[in-house]
Amino acid sequence: MKSVTKDTIITDALRLDPGTAEFFFSIGMHCLGCPSAAGESIEEACMVHGADCDKLVADINEYLKDK
Repeated sequence: MKSVTKDTIITDALRLDPGTAEFFFSIGMHCLGCPSAAGESIEEACMVHGADCDKLVADINEYLKDK
């Protein structure tokens, strides 16, 4: 089963399933191709963007569970 954690690097989540991009876009993370995405965890990005990390991880994992 595919899944992410708050420690997952954003680009790793995107490689796991490109459809995860929509979850990042929905909370204002539009810089998925920037250098920060290559080294920033989901938790770090959520702190920068003021998003609820636990909810984002749960939403992405719910999406991925059927993949």
